[in-house]
Amino acid sequence: KLRGFSSLRAKRSPVSLDALEAEFSAGQKVTPKTLAKKGLIPSGARVKIIGSGSLKKKLVVIGCGVSVGAKEKILAAGGEVR
Repeated sequence: KLRGFSSLRAKRSPVSLDALEAEFSAGQKVTPKTLAKKGLIPSGARVKIIGSGSLKKKLVVIGCGVSVGAKEKILAAGGEVR
């Protein structure tokens, strides 16, 4: 028998800013579908963008969880988070 509490909510797959910098070109939209197509997350998974690394490209992030540090770096690069 398993003990303790286990959440039924699926965990988010983390994606770093370095991975976004390598896989996307400037001006592209970053969505869970585009991340799955590029193989960064499993298909249908929830995603959270974390602030490790740097970002110099202007990207539009839509429908993804974003950490506070990542949001600051995306906005500083001229991108936007929706």
